[in-house]
Amino acid sequence: MIDTRTDDRRPWTIFLIFLRLGLTSFGGPIAHLGYFRDEFVARRQWLSERSYADLVALCQFLPGPASSQVGMALGLSRSGYAGAVAAWTGFTLPSAIALILFALGVSSYGDVISPGVLHGLKLVAVAVVAQAVWGMARNLCTDALRVTLMAIAACIVLLVPSAWGQVGVIAAAGIAGLLLFQSPQAAAHDPLPIAVSRRAGTIWLLLFLVLLAGLPALAKLTPGHTLAMVDAFFRSGSLVFGGGHVVLPLLQAEVVPSDWVSNEAFLAGYGAAQAVPGPLFTFAAFLGASMSTPPSGWVGGMVCLLSIFAPSFLLVVGALPFWEQLRRNVRTQAALSGVNAAVVGLLLAALYQPVWTTAVHQPHDFGLALMALVALMFWKLPPWLVVVGSGAAGWLLSVPL
Repeated sequence: MIDTRTDDRRPWTIFLIFLRLGLTSFGGPIAHLGYFRDEFVARRQWLSERSYADLVALCQFLPGPASSQVGMALGLSRSGYAGAVAAWTGFTLPSAIALILFALGVSSYGDVISPGVLHGLKLVAVAVVAQAVWGMARNLCTDALRVTLMAIAACIVLLVPSAWGQVGVIAAAGIAGLLLFQSPQAAAHDPLPIAVSRRAGTIWLLLFLVLLAGLPALAKLTPGHTLAMVDAFFRSGSLVFGGGHVVLPLLQAEVVPSDWVSNEAFLAGYGAAQAVPGPLFTFAAFLGASMSTPPSGWVGGMVCLLSIFAPSFLLVVGALPFWEQLRRNVRTQAALSGVNAAVVGLLLAALYQPVWTTAVHQPHDFGLALMALVALMFWKLPPWLVVVGSGAAGWLLSVPL
C-alpha cells in the first residue's frame, strides 16, 4: 500500500527527513540505499519495493553518485523540484560542512596536526579503496570475460593517466559489452511514481550536454580560476560510473597535476571523508576549501560541491521520463555489463596510483593499511571508527622511541 499522506510532502519536512539520514548514514552508497529502503519503502511507504528497485537501477545506470540520485528522485516524487533540492540538501550538507571544516583546520593548523595523523588517514584510504574494489569485483566481474575486461581497463588507465583516457575506456567497454555479452531478459516492473514530462526531461538533458560541452571552452576564454573549477568538477560528476569511489581518479587527475591541491592533502581528505556520513561526493567540498588559489575556503567548497552534484540533478530529472523504455532495452543492459567491468578496472588502477604509491612506503605502512582493511571487511567496524583509529595509529608510529 503506497502512502498518500500529505504531511511529508512539504519541502521542509523532506529536508528534515533527509537531514537525519545525512547525519546517520555511514557505510557508503550501498549502505545508503539500504537506509533509504528501510525509511521510504518499509516505514513510510512512499513507493513499492519493485518501484524502488527500478529507481535504484536507473541511478546505477546513470553516471554520478547512485545514492544521492535516488534521494533526489525520492524528493522529486513527493514535492517536485523543490522536494528534490530539499532531499539533496538535507542528505549532503552534514558531510560537506564537516569536510570543509577539516580542510580549513588542515590549512590553518597544518603545522599543529601531526604528519603521522595525516599519514594514517592516507593509509585508511588504501583500505577503503581496496574494500570497494573487492566488493565491486565480486558483484560485477562474475566470469573470466568480465575479469579480463577489468584487467585491460586497469592497464590502459595506468598507461594513459587522464580523465579523458578513463572516459574512453568506459566507452570502449560499453561497446565490448554490447558485442560480447548475451543480452539478459528484461524483468517486469512497476511504473515509477514520478511525473516529469518528456519535454521537460529533454530540456534538462540538453542543458546537461550544453554545460558539459560548453564549460571547457568558456573556462579557457574567461580569466580567473572559478570557471576552471566549475568545469573540472562538473565534468568529473558527469563521467563517473560505479559510485563515489570511482570519482577518486577523475578528481585526482584534475586537481593534483594542476597544483590546485597537493597529493598529500588529497589523500588525507579522502581518508577523512570515510569518517563522515552521507555521500562520498562531498569530498569535492574538501577539495574546494583546500584550493591553493581563490576561491577557496567556504566559497570554494560550495562552488565545487554544487558543480560536482549538478550533473546528477540534470541527469535524474532528464532521464526519468524515458526510463521505462530504456529499462526494457536488453541491449542497453548488455552494454552496461561491459561498463561495470571497466569501472572496477578504473578503481583497481586508482588503488595502485595514487592511493598505494603515495601512502605505503614502509612495512608498518602496509601493516596498518592491512589492519584497517580487516577492521572494515571482517570485524565490520564503523568506517568513522576505523578512520579515527588509523589516524591515532599513524601518530603513534610517528612518535620517536
